[in-house]
Amino acid sequence: MSQTWFIFSVLTVMALQLCKGEKPCIIKSSAGTVVQHNSSFQVFCIFTLTCKQSALCDHPPQRHTHKTFNSTTIYFDVVNIQKNRTFSCVCDDSTRDPCGIDISAGYPPDRPNNISCVHKVTHPQSGVVICSWNRGWDTYLWNTANLWVRTVSGNHTEPPKSYRVSSKGTDSQSATFNVSTSVQSISVWVCTENKLGSAVSDTINYTLSDIAMPSAPVLSQAHCSSRHCDITVTQPVRTQHLEIQYRTGQEGWTTFPDTSGQQVRPITFLEPYRLYQFQARSRFSNGHWSEWSTQISNWTQEEAPAKKLDVWFTEPNTELNSVRVYWKEANISIARGRIVRYIIRVSRQSSVLASINISADVRNYSVPFCADCEVTVYSSNSKGLSPPAKITTHHTEAELSGDVQVKADNHDVTISWRKPRTAPLPVAYVVEWYPEGRKLEELQWLRLGGNEDHAVITDIKPFLCYKGAVYVFYNESSVNRREFNGVSSMESTPTAGPFVKEKVEGNLVKVTWVDLPQDQCMGCITHYTIYLENSDGYQRSYNTSDRMFIIADLSPAVYTIWMTASTDKGEGLKGQKVKFFIQQETQRSVLLVCGIIVLVLMVFLWLCQCSAVKQRFWVFFQCLMLEVVPDPANSKWAKECTKEKGMMDLQLPLSNSSMTEEEDEPTLSLLDVQELPKITADTFTPTVVSPLLCPQTSLSPDTEPTIALYPRTAYIKSFSQDSGSSNHTLTSADTNMTIDYIAAHGPGIMDEEEEEEEEEFIEMPGFFSSHIFKDPLVFGGKLTLDAVKIDCSEFFPNS
Repeated sequence: MSQTWFIFSVLTVMALQLCKGEKPCIIKSSAGTVVQHNSSFQVFCIFTLTCKQSALCDHPPQRHTHKTFNSTTIYFDVVNIQKNRTFSCVCDDSTRDPCGIDISAGYPPDRPNNISCVHKVTHPQSGVVICSWNRGWDTYLWNTANLWVRTVSGNHTEPPKSYRVSSKGTDSQSATFNVSTSVQSISVWVCTENKLGSAVSDTINYTLSDIAMPSAPVLSQAHCSSRHCDITVTQPVRTQHLEIQYRTGQEGWTTFPDTSGQQVRPITFLEPYRLYQFQARSRFSNGHWSEWSTQISNWTQEEAPAKKLDVWFTEPNTELNSVRVYWKEANISIARGRIVRYIIRVSRQSSVLASINISADVRNYSVPFCADCEVTVYSSNSKGLSPPAKITTHHTEAELSGDVQVKADNHDVTISWRKPRTAPLPVAYVVEWYPEGRKLEELQWLRLGGNEDHAVITDIKPFLCYKGAVYVFYNESSVNRREFNGVSSMESTPTAGPFVKEKVEGNLVKVTWVDLPQDQCMGCITHYTIYLENSDGYQRSYNTSDRMFIIADLSPAVYTIWMTASTDKGEGLKGQKVKFFIQQETQRSVLLVCGIIVLVLMVFLWLCQCSAVKQRFWVFFQCLMLEVVPDPANSKWAKECTKEKGMMDLQLPLSNSSMTEEEDEPTLSLLDVQELPKITADTFTPTVVSPLLCPQTSLSPDTEPTIALYPRTAYIKSFSQDSGSSNHTLTSADTNMTIDYIAAHGPGIMDEEEEEEEEEFIEMPGFFSSHIFKDPLVFGGKLTLDAVKIDCSEFFPNS
């Protein structure tokens, strides 16, 4: 009966747990929930249900090896724990939640140390004591700290009071409590504890006057002139010491001690036009300095600039009659105010020629200049002008000093020189430098004393080529100048090649190119290389440092040309390739000869428009044609004809070779011969007389003829049917004559065919008849002359 009841009770309890949703187990630790680092212990799981038992640990849960204690209990060992961990027990074949436990690992508290207390006096009758300490190592647990304080007032000692402070970190802890002015001393100590233990610090005794600290002073707005500022100081309690600090910009603080006790403190020895910051602190006769007050700031007033500008210039431009003036912005200690403008004045013998106002953000300007002019530069602020900075551009060349040496590395450039031994000692040096090709835009300079022998330039941009000069000043008008170039702080090979421009002239090519931009040079260009390749692939190269190169003696072909640039680091990339063609020289010669011939013909045609030239040419032509053109005046027939005057019967000669028996004998044509006036020597008209005519004049060697030896007459043409050629051709030229023909068939009778031929010959617009020889030319007839002679004395009048 009793066994039945037990079973019933167990079933009832389990049913109630199931109805309530209770967990199927209980979990416990042999060392509790807080353990010390590196400790070992066991965790037990007691199950209230019969199930498949498992043990889990950490998040996310992982299976943990366990041991069986009995049928309802399992356990597992935790060895050398290093951190906080979570353990749980679970029934694998149950839907109930597992049971679990969190184990915290840490250390017992360290002994507090470095206790420090300060008595802040905020009111003459009371104050606040602030004590701070270092809690020691981190326990990784929640700690509780208590500050214990015992006060002593005269002969009365108060019981200790506790001021609780809680903290979990390793930072310093502190506690604050109030004390009255009757308290002369205090004793303090600190207790700290956690679940693993507790610790107590040493007891520290303080006299309140030794740890007294006044509140920070309060500063009002500063009132400043150019050299000092007045600061108004307010303090909650009266102190014996006051200290004021000031600074400008990011400079260090300067301390200005003050024991006057006045409310308004003057701060002297300040600089004009500076933004000053001020702060102050105070202290009793003993104890601690107060904290620094809140900072205040204000500007000191301006003064006129203290020094003249640092000015420089480029050489005068003679074409524009101007000089470009440069100046540096003065620092604030020299400017003594905000520069509102610059003034440049050009004067001659104390007479101002020009006064130019320039904006404050400009650093160079071109001004008109003359040989005896003087340029002066001023800076101006609200208080006045700076001292004048004069420019003298005309100098006397001084004795040459030593050469300039340049040494460059990856960060700066050192310019050095040797002082002259025989010349007077210099009074100053000026070193100028600028990127090559950018002198007007980026000119920089540095002034040095006469004892210097080098200058270090630190603002050289990498991969740029610089030029410059060193000026040695012996006085204002005696200057020596030494140039330097090819300066670069860092170099590389050029990133591009020059763009080639070619010009072909015969069998040579003239090569020109444009300098590379500075960002592609990557330093100072030492030389250029020209590559020439023909159509067969044969290459030649030429090195040059000029800006033009001529390649001569090229054979006819198609060529390709390109260029590269080189620095001290090596040869750069290739430039754009350009093709050109060299032609055959013979073709050009033929064209040249043809052009000369055309030019000569044009000149000849132009000369032929002049009648005097035509006459000279015709006489010269007759002199050259001695075997072709006969002189009828010396023939026997002509001499016989001169014996008779008037009307003459002319017998046409018959050709033995051309006449046949069937043909009739030729008839003679009668022709009237007219006597003409004497031709003057001014007009020379060569005349050829037909052998069939006799002129009506007689010539005597003792008397001057009254008429021309060879008067104008008609032409006689002899026709033969069998023979159309003769050994000589009769030619005559006269613009005023009328051409007539005498046929062999009878006087004055011509057939129609001959008449047409005559008209065609006279009216034909030929080249020679209309442009060169306006007098007509007639050829025909067979001449039988025993002598041929032409007098050319008029062609050569001086011979």
